[in-house]
Amino acid sequence: MNFQLHSTASGSHARAGKITTERGDIHTPIFMPVGTAAAVKGIFHRDLKEAGAEIILANTYHLYLRPGTAVLEAAGGVHGFSSWDRPVLTDSGGFQVFSLAGRRKLSPEGCRFSSHIDGSRHLFTPENVVDTQRSIGADIMMAFDECPPGDAPREYAARSLELTHGWLERCFDRYGKTSPKYGRYQSLFPIVQGCVYPDLRERSARFVRQFDADGYAIGGLAVGEPAPVMYEMIELVNDILPPDKPRYLMGVGKPVNILEAIDRGVDMFDCVMPTRNGRNGMLFTSEGVINIRNEKWKNDFSPVDPAGHCFADLQYSKAYLRHLAISGEMLAAEIASLHNISFYLWLVKEARRRIVGGDFARWKSEMVDKLGRRL
Repeated sequence: MNFQLHSTASGSHARAGKITTERGDIHTPIFMPVGTAAAVKGIFHRDLKEAGAEIILANTYHLYLRPGTAVLEAAGGVHGFSSWDRPVLTDSGGFQVFSLAGRRKLSPEGCRFSSHIDGSRHLFTPENVVDTQRSIGADIMMAFDECPPGDAPREYAARSLELTHGWLERCFDRYGKTSPKYGRYQSLFPIVQGCVYPDLRERSARFVRQFDADGYAIGGLAVGEPAPVMYEMIELVNDILPPDKPRYLMGVGKPVNILEAIDRGVDMFDCVMPTRNGRNGMLFTSEGVINIRNEKWKNDFSPVDPAGHCFADLQYSKAYLRHLAISGEMLAAEIASLHNISFYLWLVKEARRRIVGGDFARWKSEMVDKLGRRL
C-alpha cells in the first residue's frame, strides 16, 4: 500500500492525497460506508459505486460469528463472497468488545465473550483476530484494541491503554509471521487510544508510530466525550503521527465532526450514522438536517437537497419521501440511506476539491454553520 500527499490547505492542516491498493485507489479525504456484515444496509454495490464509494468497512466480530471464516475462505474471502471488487477495511472487533460490556471479560490473553446471536462462548486474542482478518481478506486490517468509554476514569483508561499496547505488539508479531491467503497485500493499522487524557494519548501516539505501519488509526473518540475534547485529542495525536501516512478517525461521525477532523489533518472516516439515521427518517443535506417524518414536509414537493448533492436517481420530493416513511414502505429507508451515503461521499469529495483549490478554510466555515441546523 502506498500513500501520496497531493495538497495541504492554506491556513489548515487539511490534506488531499491518494492511497494506492491492489484493488484500487482511494482518494482522501474519504468516507467509508459501513458494511458490517459485508453489506451496506439497503444499498446495492452498483449504487455505492455510482455514489462514489471507493472503499467500504466490514466488521471482524460479525463476520467471524456469521457466516464464519470457513465460508469466507471457501468463497475466496469477503470480496469473492460479496462480489465487491474494491478495497475493504475491517474493524478488529475492538469496538464490539466495548459495546458488549455485559457479556465479555478482558485479560492480557484477550477477550472472552458471549455471542449476541446464540450466547455461545468465544475468545478473541490479538493472534486469532489477525488470523480472522487474513481469512476475511481485508485490504486494511485493524489491530485488536479495547475502546474505553469517553468518561472512563484515568486509572481505568491507563490500564486499558497498557492492555491495548500489549495486544498491539502481539498483533504485529502475528502479522509478520503470516501471509495473505488470496494473493493480495494486506496492511495492518495500529490504533491510538488513551481516552480523553492528553498524556495517555501522547504516549499511545508515540508508541504506535514505532511500528512504521502503512497507516494509523485514532480510536476511542465520539464515545461520549464533548466534541471540543475530541478535537483537542485529534490535534494532539496528529502532531505526533507520521505526516506521510494516512490517518483514520474511527467511527466519526456527524458531517460537522468530519469537516472539523479534516481541518485537523484526518484522512479517513467511517460511521453507521448515514444508514442508521436514514432508516429512522433523518436526512443530511447541504442546508442542514431533516426529519422527513415531520408534518411540515407533507406538502413540500421540492427535492430533499435543493443543491442536488445526492444520488443522481434520487430526486424525489420531501412530500413523497415523507409519505413512504409514514406508510412504513421499505423504499423510504432505502432512499434515505442512499441519499445520506451519497451526501457524505459528496462532502468529503468537495472538501478534497476545496483543499486542492485553495479555499477549504472559507468553505468549511460556511458549511459548519449550515450542517448542524435542524430544518
